[in-house]
Amino acid sequence: MSSGTAPIKVSHDTDELVSHAAHFLHLSKKQIVEDAVHDYVERHRDEINQGVRAALAQLDGSTQADVSLLTGFSAEEIESLGGID
Repeated sequence: MSSGTAPIKVSHDTDELVSHAAHFLHLSKKQIVEDAVHDYVERHRDEINQGVRAALAQLDGSTQADVSLLTGFSAEEIESLGGID
């Protein structure tokens, strides 16, 4: 993973929560957000893995499978729209 930083946008209310938590826990806002995201992903790891497995199961290496996964259209819907050359 990259060790650089990237800006994220959150609502004003969320920013206030992060600011208060950082202040009272004597941590940086960055550390609060990093810890929160890591905790969230860990709590939802099974759901994330199921989604990854479902996506991989749909891919067969064809362009149609890629388009179907990205759009949510079935093979029949793609054909009805003109198909893929």
